[in-house]
Amino acid sequence: MEFLPFSHSNLLVAMAVLVSVVSGFTGLSLTRDLSSKAVFERKVSVALASVALGGGIWAMHFIGMLGLQLPILFFYDAAITLVSALTAILIVGAALILLHFTERTPIIITLAGGILGIGILVMHYIGMAGLELCKAVYTPLGFLFSSLLAIGLCVLAVWVAYGQRTNRNILLGTLCFAAAVCSVHFLAMSGTQFIALPGSTEFGPRMSNETLALGVIVFSFVIFGACLWVGVTYLVSATEVADTDADDSLDPVPAATPAPEVAKPAALQIPCERDGGKIFIAPSEVLFVRADGHYTQVYTARERLFCVWPITEASKRLIASGFMQTHRSYLVNPTHVMRFERTKDKGVCLFDGDDVPQAPVSRSKLRAVQDILAAQVSAVRAP
Repeated sequence: MEFLPFSHSNLLVAMAVLVSVVSGFTGLSLTRDLSSKAVFERKVSVALASVALGGGIWAMHFIGMLGLQLPILFFYDAAITLVSALTAILIVGAALILLHFTERTPIIITLAGGILGIGILVMHYIGMAGLELCKAVYTPLGFLFSSLLAIGLCVLAVWVAYGQRTNRNILLGTLCFAAAVCSVHFLAMSGTQFIALPGSTEFGPRMSNETLALGVIVFSFVIFGACLWVGVTYLVSATEVADTDADDSLDPVPAATPAPEVAKPAALQIPCERDGGKIFIAPSEVLFVRADGHYTQVYTARERLFCVWPITEASKRLIASGFMQTHRSYLVNPTHVMRFERTKDKGVCLFDGDDVPQAPVSRSKLRAVQDILAAQVSAVRAP
């Protein structure tokens, strides 16, 4: 088996690295401040970020492949090339769904980083399988080293970018993501050899380097345009901060001017969403609140609503308003509890209405919940 000599174009290698950085910045920036957005907006942002990150992985790989110089003519299978792009987008999307629609625990962050690394690996090797008239031959050491490094760097990238959602961390996470993408491609390629094939079994239409270049150029322009779009949001935020600072530096109100009357704090209202619009619910209308990842679900007698508060924020605000915590994921309004049932070392709070779910009571909360409900019954019966 005779291996073919090969080399890379330095210009295209540099372009591949640049695209990986730009796509990482775009994807991670698209997912900023999602907790303050409606569910539909979060879904759209996660979908766009998946295309930016997954498509960036694909574009970086094939820009690098366009720079591959072999002594023979070779082509790509168009169907396999498309499958490699879609696979990268879907796997990256799975990682982002974990990060933005589940509780962001250390295990979830690590798992999402691992999935992202696997997405890079799967995309690379599916893309390499699309070669026509030549075949890639891998070395076990090159495969193992590039795979471990890619997964490790992706876990690091997700930890950096999502450990604390600051602009600085997003930029550092971008560099880790770009390093992961580039390490898979170029480290794997350094341990890869190529052999010529007399013929090939085509899965899909054959595609030349020129045709592939057109597709990569179009997608790269989309990525760079999206990068400019999200980059403006950083500038707008900086301008708003500067305007605020300028307002704060104005001359103080003269001493002769009477001090403004201090407004009384407004009654607590729970911000919820209904049909894509924001509404506010009084705590007295709420039966219970349930944790839902980084957010909560608010249950009234008639409906279930989404709330942007995490369970920790809801606890801080609602326990002071008379709610009781029956479980680490549940806050219950005792005035709406119709019946309490205990089974061994656990219990449930039941509410009026057949369609209203029960609220569980954990073992550690049993005594406190029973005391609160007993005190409420005594207060009702008192003359």
